[in-house]
Amino acid sequence: MKELVYLSDVVTLHLCKDTCNGCGMCIIVCPREVFELSGRKAHIARRDYCMECGACALNCPVLAISVNSGVGCAAGIISGILKNSEPTCGCSDSKSNCC
Repeated sequence: MKELVYLSDVVTLHLCKDTCNGCGMCIIVCPREVFELSGRKAHIARRDYCMECGACALNCPVLAISVNSGVGCAAGIISGILKNSEPTCGCSDSKSNCC
């Protein structure tokens, strides 16, 4: 897959390895190949590839994954378009709590 990183280190994606049962559903449904299996557990291999669509969290049978869709990269890109500026999640703004 061609590398496509939106904004570095702003993704709200979290994976609880203790809860993960290694079913691999996140790998199947993720359109960006964010996850990999290692040692019978999923892990986040390419965090900055995540576009926060939420497919992984919605399809995880043990609720080991959480992501706030529309926050982080997605919100940053939309905000940049609307403000006609560079994409940013607003983390440097003291009023923001996106990250």
